Amino acid sequence: MKQFQYRPDALIEVLHVAQEAFGYLSDELMTHVARRLKIPFSRVYGVATFYHFFSLEPRGDHACVVCTGTACHVKRSVDIVDRLENEFSVEMGDTTTDGKLTLSAVRCLGSCGLAPVVVLDGEIMGRATPDGAVAAVRDKVYGNLGGAIPPGDAGSAATVKRGRRR
Repeated sequence: MKQFQYRPDALIEVLHVAQEAFGYLSDELMTHVARRLKIPFSRVYGVATFYHFFSLEPRGDHACVVCTGTACHVKRSVDIVDRLENEFSVEMGDTTTDGKLTLSAVRCLGSCGLAPVVVLDGEIMGRATPDGAVAAVRDKVYGNLGGAIPPGDAGSAATVKRGRRR
């Protein structure tokens, strides 16, 4: 907060730094921010709950985000969500009991031409399939323990990183 000179208009930046340092925004942390910036707790809480980036609960070591926007919905992103929830015993918006994976959804990632889209730890998987998404998560999060990538799935999702197809 010192680097932002305790300015109330730097609230979003302060919350970003706080979440980066502590992993999530606890009530105690938000109360501290409110006091130091001399703003009401309700304003801090309002900003933290308004922006999708902020989390009020600890997140998993890995993040899997499924786009549920119109193009992805039409291309059956709901099947991907169902499959991920069942395979990893986690509901949308929650973290697995072992703390390894947080599964969440967003309304649109702006990659409609690649629908349906899944983002795993910042890597975009376009034209994702339920089997391909499960295989990618299993491999990335659990080192592919518990099963090999199903036949034919290795190339079923186009992977895009930093805006370039690979």
